[in-house]
Formats: sequence, C-alpha cells, structure tokens
Amino acid sequence: MASAATDRLEAFVEGSDAGRLIEVADEILAVADLLRREPRLRRALSDPARDGEQRIELLKSLLSGKVSDDTIDLVGALVAERYSSPVDLLTAAERLGVDALLGSAERADTLGDVEDELFRFGQVVDGDNVLAAALGDPTAEVGRRIELVKDLLSDKVEPVTLRLAQLALSGFGGRGFSASLTRLVELAAARRDRSVAYVTTAVPLTDDEEDRLAARLSEMYGRQVSPKIDVDPRIIGGMRVKVGSDLYDGSVTRRLAEVRTALSK
Repeated sequence: MASAATDRLEAFVEGSDAGRLIEVADEILAVADLLRREPRLRRALSDPARDGEQRIELLKSLLSGKVSDDTIDLVGALVAERYSSPVDLLTAAERLGVDALLGSAERADTLGDVEDELFRFGQVVDGDNVLAAALGDPTAEVGRRIELVKDLLSDKVEPVTLRLAQLALSGFGGRGFSASLTRLVELAAARRDRSVAYVTTAVPLTDDEEDRLAARLSEMYGRQVSPKIDVDPRIIGGMRVKVGSDLYDGSVTRRLAEVRTALSK
C-alpha cells in the first residue's frame, strides 16, 4: 500500500475506537468492491494523465454524501498515488480496508483471536470437501456464499473475523478462497509483529510442547512466531514446519520416502 495512505490510516486507528474503525473499513471495502466491478472507474482513478488532486476531486464527486469524510480522506490518499496498473489501485484499496479491520481488532484487543479464528475456519473448510467446493467455487454467486459463511460463523467468532472471511470469498488480492484466508492470517500476525509457522503433526501438541516450539522458532527468527497447528495422522510421526519459504520436514513419511529412494538406486 502507498506509504501516505498507510500513515494516514495508522493515525486514524490511533484516534478512533473499534466500532468506528469497522464502519470505515466496511466503507473502504465497499469502494474496493466498486472498483472491482467497474474497470473504467479503476482506470479513471489511476489515470497518470490526471494529477493527484484531479483524481481526488473525481473521487469526491463520486462518493460525497455516500460514504463518510474519513473514508474519502483515506481512499483519497490512495488515488493520489501513482500505480503501474489500475488493478494495483484495487489491490491497495482492499489492503487498506483489511488494515482498518485489523486496526479495529487491535483497538478491541481481539487481534490474536481474529488470527486464530481465521486459521481454524480455514482448517474446517479444508477438511470438508463439500464445504470447500461450495465456498471456493468462483462461478457461484458471491452473495449466496456470503450467507453461507454468515450461517457458519455468526455469533461464533469476532465481528472482524466474519468480515475478513467474507472478503476472502471475493478473492482478496486476486487469490482463491483458501489462499485468501491464509494471507489474512499472515497479515493479522504481522500486525502483531509476528511471523506465522504452519506446523503439521501426527498427534496434537500439548500446551507446553506448543509453547516450547514457539519459543524455539522465535529464537531462530529473531521475532515472535505464532504456530498454527494442523494434526494430520498421515505423516505418521514427527513434525513438518513451514515459516515463509522455509520448510523443516522431520516427518516419518519424509524419512520413509528418503529410504525408498535410497533402496531404489
């Protein structure tokens, strides 16, 4: 995201309560949805032939009276910047809305809950082929999929978690549903100045084992690491850990594969 918009949003987060941040985030994401549906508008608001002030005035003429002045101010900081393509403006608007939602969770002291709830929801979806197909089908009407997510999550998760899960249905940043959820988990962790470790084990870890693993990974990476545990008996034993592009595979299945490869030579 453009640095001016980032700075302006962070100042807004500091001076606003969680409820107000959710309202503005919803408006920003509504603007992003408009940009997604209207490619001509995307091009106009990112047109390098217009200077930044002209693009801001165009934005105001379209949105004044329809969204709050705070939203116009924040999105205006985006359209004042230059982009290599109109799609980059859409991506920046989506990210601005997500950061406002995460800022709301931060102000409400629920950011860690949002991170964990998004991850667990992703696990539930990935573990149910029918549900994964229903939510991940890009040809299905988004509105119907949103209602399904509401039925599944309403009154069970934080409001910000529900909004982010719904955003994932639209393909956050051009990703598929599952990849969108993963990226949102990572952004929630990054807001807490943490990295995410995706850990696959054959059996559940105890709280003490999970704490020791988190401490060891934090020591290795020089920052706090948030482990996300997936139990998969198919790896037989051991553990597989992925942090960013780093993969540490100590699973029994990996060792057996190495033995089979050695025997076949």
